[in-house]
Amino acid sequence: MTVSIEKSVVAKLNYAQQKFEILVDPNKAMDFKNGKGIPLEDILAYPTIYKDVKTTDAVPEKDLQKAFGTTDVMKIATRILKEGDIQITTEQRREMTEQKKNQIANLISKRGINPQTNTPHPEQRILNAMQQAGVNIDPFMDVELQLDKVVKAIKPLLPIKFQNVTVQIKVSPQFAGKVYSIIKSAGKVTNEQWLNDGSLQANIEMLAGIMDEFTQKLANLTHGSFESKVIKREDV
Repeated sequence: MTVSIEKSVVAKLNYAQQKFEILVDPNKAMDFKNGKGIPLEDILAYPTIYKDVKTTDAVPEKDLQKAFGTTDVMKIATRILKEGDIQITTEQRREMTEQKKNQIANLISKRGINPQTNTPHPEQRILNAMQQAGVNIDPFMDVELQLDKVVKAIKPLLPIKFQNVTVQIKVSPQFAGKVYSIIKSAGKVTNEQWLNDGSLQANIEMLAGIMDEFTQKLANLTHGSFESKVIKREDV
């Protein structure tokens, strides 16, 4: 099993005058509940529907059939996760909150920039502003849904603007093949050209916050044998 029994929690559903429980990974279970396509095999500690996890008393198949119209554990587990409650400890809640907080700071750092310098804010600076602003993070809510709330809260403390940039790059022939996958993964590639001397020239639309990281990767792979310039900035 990929799920740690020590860290697993109970997800339960009261339905058809009965209680149905499963043992799950708390983080993956919450992600599944929020709509992420995580395989149930990676969520369940055991493929069993219990009356009570503490006593390891499994629900008889006839009771599953009567309540859900099926004995398929995965289908029933899906309903429990979607419609039921996921119980977590205080420590697990704290860990999940910290994880969500770091994910949000990472997103803001990648998508936003300091308009005074046109460079991204470091994640730690964003985390400090979140703490200073007293931002409350919901450990159960998708980070995308909490992003606007957090940005509004930290804007009085931290100048921030969301922006896309179009970067034009030109890479020497000997390194063009090496960097191609990095260029493709950075954003939307437009106006790609292989020049007569074998150099690669392309325009890439990307989040302003990842531009420095992108050019640093190019510099490392090409030993500085490339050119780049911002040809367009667009606020979003």
